[in-house]
Amino acid sequence: MIAIMTKNYIEKRDNTYFIKDTRISLDSVIYAFLNGVSPEGIAQSFPLLTLEQIYGAITYYLGNKIEIDSYLEEGEVLFKQQREGSLNNNQLMIDKINNARRVVA
Repeated sequence: MIAIMTKNYIEKRDNTYFIKDTRISLDSVIYAFLNGVSPEGIAQSFPLLTLEQIYGAITYYLGNKIEIDSYLEEGEVLFKQQREGSLNNNQLMIDKINNARRVVA
């Protein structure tokens, strides 16, 4: 019998997916991949990652596409909610910035 060893490239910490043993999110790699960036291009953007880790992350995504797509959608919804809340809570500052821009222009 031959023992097959597998590597885990992804870990989940605090409900967020990361490249194992790094602080680089799976989101970062997958969004680049979905935008057509090659693994080599991703490696240039994230020099702390090896090509093996990047391919491992992409493979994990492709093998768990439904789960990860849902996770990414949830993240986008949360981001939009936080952005809207921030805009609403900081309207005075936004107005000051817009007024300053008008004065400079």
